[in-house]
Amino acid sequence: MGKTVKRIILGLWILFAAGVLALYLIFTGISRGWIGNIPSVEDLESPIDKFATQVISSDGVVLGSYSYASDNRVWVDFEDLSPYLVKALIATEDVRFQDHSGIDLKALVRAIVKRVILQQRSAGGGSTLTQQLAKQLYTEHVAHNSVQRALQKPTEWVIAVKLERYYTKEEILTLYLNKYDFVNNAVGIYTASYTYFGKLPSELNAEEAATLVGMCKNASLYNPRRRPERTRERRNVVLSQMEKAGFLSQELTDSLQATDLVLDYHKVDHAEGLAAYLRMYLRLRMSAQQPDRKMSKYSHSWQQQQFYEDSLDWEQDPLFGWCNKNLNADGNPYNLYTDGLKVYVTIDSRMQQYAEEAVAAQLQDYLQPAFFQAKKRVKTAPFTSNITPEQIQSIMNRAMEDTDRYRDLRNAGVSRDSIIKVFNTPYRMKNLFTYDGPVDTFMSPMDSLRYLKFFLRTGFMCMEPKTGHVKAYVGGPDFSTFQYDMVTMGRRQVGSTMKPYLYTLAMESGYSPCDQTINQTQTILTESGQIWQPRDDGKQMLGQLVTLKWGLSRSNNNITAYLMSNLSPYAFVNLLHEFGLRNRAIEPVLSLCLGTCDVSVEEMVSAYTTFVNHGIRTTPLYVTRIEDSEGNILAQFSARSNEVVSEESTYKMIDMMRAVVNEGTGTRLRSKNLFPTFYTVDCGGKTGTTDNHSDAWFMGYTPDLVAGCWVGGEDRDIHFDDMDHGQGAHAALPIFGMFMDKVYADSANLGYLPSTRFDIPEDYDPCAGFVNSEGDILDNYSIDSF
Repeated sequence: MGKTVKRIILGLWILFAAGVLALYLIFTGISRGWIGNIPSVEDLESPIDKFATQVISSDGVVLGSYSYASDNRVWVDFEDLSPYLVKALIATEDVRFQDHSGIDLKALVRAIVKRVILQQRSAGGGSTLTQQLAKQLYTEHVAHNSVQRALQKPTEWVIAVKLERYYTKEEILTLYLNKYDFVNNAVGIYTASYTYFGKLPSELNAEEAATLVGMCKNASLYNPRRRPERTRERRNVVLSQMEKAGFLSQELTDSLQATDLVLDYHKVDHAEGLAAYLRMYLRLRMSAQQPDRKMSKYSHSWQQQQFYEDSLDWEQDPLFGWCNKNLNADGNPYNLYTDGLKVYVTIDSRMQQYAEEAVAAQLQDYLQPAFFQAKKRVKTAPFTSNITPEQIQSIMNRAMEDTDRYRDLRNAGVSRDSIIKVFNTPYRMKNLFTYDGPVDTFMSPMDSLRYLKFFLRTGFMCMEPKTGHVKAYVGGPDFSTFQYDMVTMGRRQVGSTMKPYLYTLAMESGYSPCDQTINQTQTILTESGQIWQPRDDGKQMLGQLVTLKWGLSRSNNNITAYLMSNLSPYAFVNLLHEFGLRNRAIEPVLSLCLGTCDVSVEEMVSAYTTFVNHGIRTTPLYVTRIEDSEGNILAQFSARSNEVVSEESTYKMIDMMRAVVNEGTGTRLRSKNLFPTFYTVDCGGKTGTTDNHSDAWFMGYTPDLVAGCWVGGEDRDIHFDDMDHGQGAHAALPIFGMFMDKVYADSANLGYLPSTRFDIPEDYDPCAGFVNSEGDILDNYSIDSF
């Protein structure tokens, strides 16, 4: 062999050795972070640290999540994935996934030969699933050409090998599917399964799994909503790969490939789904900051009540401001959008569904059509006819000033006259709310504000009196359009639903349900020397002796005024605060007994638990526990309670409020035709209607549940002008009745039995007290004596 040949061979060996050494140094440099941006060991051990927080019902249903629009990922474990998903992914993306350690040398060589040497564009990729995961997790910038992509490859190889070292094959597959963005705001397999098929990942069949896996090649190109035919073709490719890998038979593959692409699309929208109002309430409550008078939301005098309540809640309620009161592992306050929390709420998804159905049936199917009809030829509609044009203009101006559009224009320096012109200029308006679905129309912003005021609003809440668990919560007719929550945000006059509190004060003061007085108009001198003479429209038993029980059951104002004249308004206000009514503006005036103060649905429901709980009021409990992304319990919660009145007074109140339902203003609940299951259930309650029918209420309770409902317009001047539709028994009571009827009809699943009775001692007589077997009254005995 000649010297020249030896030199060539030696040179080639030197080049080869130099190449090997260079590759070794490059990969060592990449691995140790000298070259490029390799993730730390800590990052590799926790590659996904941003999850959506899930809100999970008491019966295990995910009601929704809190997330940023671009990262609404909900974690799914491997055992919760459909087997078809795993098989489709392996067959399509990495058939030798189980055999390699992050890099598939055979596939890599094939790709190099076909793509680089033979210049075949359809040669297939050489990336393994692990490399694709590495690219998803740690490649910040997308390569725009083959040179950039070639430079990224070595880094991905190193990361892939490290991932294989830290994770099992199952964990890598799980990470991949949880990380992938399936477009349409569907990040991760959990959200994608629900978005496109309305299913959990474990419920996906073969063709559905193939569709989603097919999207992994290019989710935008194979978007099933925009490109259904192309996506179907890609799905069939995945099915063929599954058949080729031995996961599907030829016969089944042919059958599935012949089917159409069928979607059950659900838009990822936090305004949709069950309990949307509750989820908003919890988000605001958990993320609340420590109250400070300098905050802009407390800047006005009328906002001082909110500051007072927030200050109390910050000190007394662990859930209020929980995210800012507690720190995560990084030493920062918890973030609902990125920390992957699991918030377990007391809501039962089935009862929530029943509540939303009851609200829809009453408002959408009955009251709203009647309201449209009643206002059809009224020039002041939707307002009452007893209002001036100037008053309407004032209301509409306030509505305009409350919009983001108005605030944005003002902040931009636009004059008020110009803003008013903008609001009165018609333009093409999209997705205007109707009960039949959104519509596009031509309308001015001011007209749209007035149009939306035509829709009646409501607030409904149900809770267990003993545990405080809130089981259903509906803050309005449609969350996406009417986001003002009438359960906790809104306060309205409560009308006659206030009367049970006054009667309770009377029972505490020694009165009995059987005490009698004459049913006549009361003329009472107030502290200021004025005459107070409340009217009652009822003519029944006028001028005759009636019992207090009769007076409450018929919601008679004469009897209520009689009691108020014999009791202290100051003691009444103190008792209302013990019942949990937090409005500091409640004044000790005689007319208070008729429900002139503003109270929220939540406060009313909590207060009425006192009657069922032998004098103990229970605060509403919305969350039982919070877990981190790994299932560790971070916090547990229980309801608070306080003693309001004696047990004996509540026995008397239950007796009188049973009469409201059995023989008084709430007798519609005893209709077998309307409520075929609930009409026999032991129940107490109270109707309420304010002046001019502006507010319709019904508060009711059974031995197991307490619920309250308010119905009315957005403004107090929006209401029915007739008693037939506007009173509490017609507007609010049916929602309570329909809900309870559904709940007790589902006793096999929910556990609330129609046969359960109130826990009152058998030897207790509401009029005589405790009696022995001979009928003698026993003084100074408690329930424990029997």
